[in-house]
Amino acid sequence: MLSLDLQLRRGSFERHVRVEDTARVIALSGHSGAGKTSVLHAIAGLVTPRSGHIEINGQRLYDSARGIDVPAHRRRVGYVFQDARLFPHLDVRRNLQYGRHAGGTAEAFGFDNVVALLGIEPLLERRIANLSGGESQRIALGRALLSQPALLLLDEPLSMLDQARREELIPYLQRVRDETTLPIIYVSHSADEVKRLTDAVHLLD
Repeated sequence: MLSLDLQLRRGSFERHVRVEDTARVIALSGHSGAGKTSVLHAIAGLVTPRSGHIEINGQRLYDSARGIDVPAHRRRVGYVFQDARLFPHLDVRRNLQYGRHAGGTAEAFGFDNVVALLGIEPLLERRIANLSGGESQRIALGRALLSQPALLLLDEPLSMLDQARREELIPYLQRVRDETTLPIIYVSHSADEVKRLTDAVHLLD
């Protein structure tokens, strides 16, 4: 499902990353500064590699040799960052609706189904300032799903939560893993998270 061979440069930082894996849920692990987020940014189209290729489920998103560089807005990537990045002036419902894809194709992830999957119906009328960290990340995850992604990127979504909030959120991440067919790339330096949530691990030294 995932084939990437990337030469990345961010300022003075350079690294070569190569991953070939047929697992649906893949972890990129390693210490801070190893380049995990840079790889996700390249997959999402937020940064351009110096060279190489990115292929997900047979679709080439980037190939320097063949002149392919699919624009970020056409890559159908749902991205959940370390911090939820919600709009504070909108309530939960409108934050979710902001992410809703307005294309003409049938929705793989309907609003009501996503709300039920993540258990967020009681939160729909709440203001963002009144959410816990775990609740905020569930809203961010819901917004990503409502964009109708073909791939879900999770960039250390538990790293800013205390242990209690982590334990609150993990079952919802497991539900997304188990009740959808989405390929998922999960970034974390936590061995426990990786063991509980992913099928294959690639370590960036």
